[in-house]
Amino acid sequence: MPEAAVIAFAEAPNLRRTDGTTNGVEMLVPIFREVFEQTGLTKSDIGFWCSGSSDYLAGRAFSFVSAVDAIGAFPPVMESHVEMDGAFALYEAWVKVLTGEAEIALAYGFGKSSAGDLRRVLALQLDPYVVAPLWPDSVSIAALQARLGLDENLWTKRAMAEVAVRSRAAAVSNARAQPASDELEVEELLSEPYVADPLHAHDCAPITDGAAVVVIAAADRARELCERPAWITGFEHRIDSGSLGARDLTRAPSATAAGVAAGAAAAGATVDVAELHAPFTHQELILRAALGLPDSVRISPSGGALAGNPMFAAGLARIGHAARQVMSGSASRALGHATSGPALQQNLVCVVEAH
Repeated sequence: MPEAAVIAFAEAPNLRRTDGTTNGVEMLVPIFREVFEQTGLTKSDIGFWCSGSSDYLAGRAFSFVSAVDAIGAFPPVMESHVEMDGAFALYEAWVKVLTGEAEIALAYGFGKSSAGDLRRVLALQLDPYVVAPLWPDSVSIAALQARLGLDENLWTKRAMAEVAVRSRAAAVSNARAQPASDELEVEELLSEPYVADPLHAHDCAPITDGAAVVVIAAADRARELCERPAWITGFEHRIDSGSLGARDLTRAPSATAAGVAAGAAAAGATVDVAELHAPFTHQELILRAALGLPDSVRISPSGGALAGNPMFAAGLARIGHAARQVMSGSASRALGHATSGPALQQNLVCVVEAH
């Protein structure tokens, strides 16, 4: 089977608010330049481009078209788009490389979350007949999920706060992260007011404007362009029911299925690092259980989504950070995860490793 590897990754600074337009061009141009400097490539070397964004978030139809300005209008390019996180665009790019339609592909995702009321915008992804007309916001749905787990003694508020403390401390070493602190204390966090009982502010990913880009290449080119490529050995996407009442919200069976299909624990071998796209503290606990990650695995050393959650780019960034761990020699095998939909409805798992 043909091989493909991640050879470069970059992300824009994760900021609470940016002054740029909702098409992401201002964020994309600098990080495109960054990955080209990492690899020595130019725009003309990219055989396929694929983006992830949302018209709902941007507030206008076909918003991704104006983002192509970051690529350039000429010469013509082979380009595609998914109305999803950039991680799902990377999957399409990976297929293009494996089928031989492109030798080098670039996937990017972007989102200006500060442009509107994100909690309200995300209600539009819910069942359009029964649930969306009630306008339940994303944080309230996550709070219902957290409450179910607490009532069933699957996790505790302390365990949730410990996730926040660890994530914010890890973000200190990530120059592009948003909130970072190595001085937070669990007891201090537990005494803070709720934003949606039982969730405190520290349990929720911050509103973030940002973008991310990942470059992948076929085997021969990957070895030429990167000293230590992060080889993609598994890449899978699974979906649970979109109906909140039709599934157990305290579990993520689609994450389990995606992890198994991607070979996250193949032949008894686990990963060294797992970058989990968990916008809420309790969702990290769900994902760790769903993916069968032991305590020896380093979880989201970048700080994860709690240190920057740009819509439609955070999942791609998780894969990028996982690949960076392999490319830098800090890990031999890593897992990148992305989610979409309410309460971990959709889950994508990408396993990368060194050869």
